[in-house]
Amino acid sequence: MKKQKKNFNRLRRSEICTAYLFILPMFGGLLLFSIIPFIQNILYSFRKMGTFGDGTFVGLANYRKLLTDDTFWLALKNTVFYAVVGVPLVIVFSIYLAHLLNKKLRGRTLYRTLLFIPAVTIPAAIGILWRWILNYQYGIFNWLLEKLGLPRVSWLGDVKYVRWAIILVVVWSMVSTYVIIMLAAMQGIDSSYYEAARLDGASSRQVFFKITLPMLTPMIFFSVIMVTIGILQIFDFIYLMVDRQTLSYTYSMSLVTYFYECAFNKSSMRGYGAAISVVLAIIIMLITIVQMVVKKYWVNSND
Repeated sequence: MKKQKKNFNRLRRSEICTAYLFILPMFGGLLLFSIIPFIQNILYSFRKMGTFGDGTFVGLANYRKLLTDDTFWLALKNTVFYAVVGVPLVIVFSIYLAHLLNKKLRGRTLYRTLLFIPAVTIPAAIGILWRWILNYQYGIFNWLLEKLGLPRVSWLGDVKYVRWAIILVVVWSMVSTYVIIMLAAMQGIDSSYYEAARLDGASSRQVFFKITLPMLTPMIFFSVIMVTIGILQIFDFIYLMVDRQTLSYTYSMSLVTYFYECAFNKSSMRGYGAAISVVLAIIIMLITIVQMVVKKYWVNSND
């Protein structure tokens, strides 16, 4: 008996060691490329960095400067706008399109393939593509407006339209991924619920709102968290689509874009840029915590 227990403990230790060996490369990469840089970034936010990496400790000076920086508040306002408008649009379109694809439609496989294309396209290519589509002189959108007898619109050059143009591209690029997620969740719902609803004479609308949507709630909360984090970190579309020499670039700038401008284009403001990124990290963390609390309350109330 003791020998069997000893062999069992030895086997257990061997399994644990093997598990840690498999985890080690992933943890090493996470430590090297995420955790250590994040800690360094926090330390840089309390310093005024020099051209060659040296710097002096300035305490909370960088954070105090944020309070009086109009560009920072504009970038924060734009970031909130992108999240408030973009997140609901991504979630609603994802659920709607997944619901359509879950039905028996002709050419359903083709539609799925077309919808998934943005998910496997790199953001740089998407940004350049939409920059041409929204071009004032040669863009397809303005060509269609001219065919309808309407004047051209400077989608990326006019401060009234540039943020909406960014939202359009963000939603188009993100919906495809979450359509697949929502579709997989819908197909995982037990068909017995739908059969019982049909026997009771429920309409398609009642089935969707009383069965499908409640069953999707966990996946919706997960998607909301992921989409929110993704949109709060928006950078590439703004940087690639909008001319940085124009006023519309400033009026479309997100916190990540402003961080980039301070940290990489102005070497003397790297400490200030680090402070911007720390503030953004705190905002994302707080929003995620609130969403998790709301999710827990919602699930408990439904139970």
